[in-house]
Amino acid sequence: MPKLIRLYIVNVAIGFALALGFVAALVWFNVANIGHLVLETEMGWLAFLMLVVSNGIVFAGAQFAIAVMQMAETGDGPRGGTPMRSMVPVPVKVEAKSARTMLMRKR
Repeated sequence: MPKLIRLYIVNVAIGFALALGFVAALVWFNVANIGHLVLETEMGWLAFLMLVVSNGIVFAGAQFAIAVMQMAETGDGPRGGTPMRSMVPVPVKVEAKSARTMLMRKR
């Protein structure tokens, strides 16, 4: 199996495991009365399954994205381009107008 496919499958499994733990914690702590919905209603298992699948998709995507970003090579800094010159502030003269002149102009 190619390394990238194996990486994807492993990270998706980790993401779904995290989602299962997250939804189990939601039910255990009865956040927003989800525990009552899942444990006390007839179709509560379906709500639990939907929460696990939807959160699993999000967590798996985030887990795979983190794994891919960690594969980047560490560089010593930018390569190429022109070096940035040191910035020197330049004074700019601006004539201040009186408040009376500004009020007269608005009328």
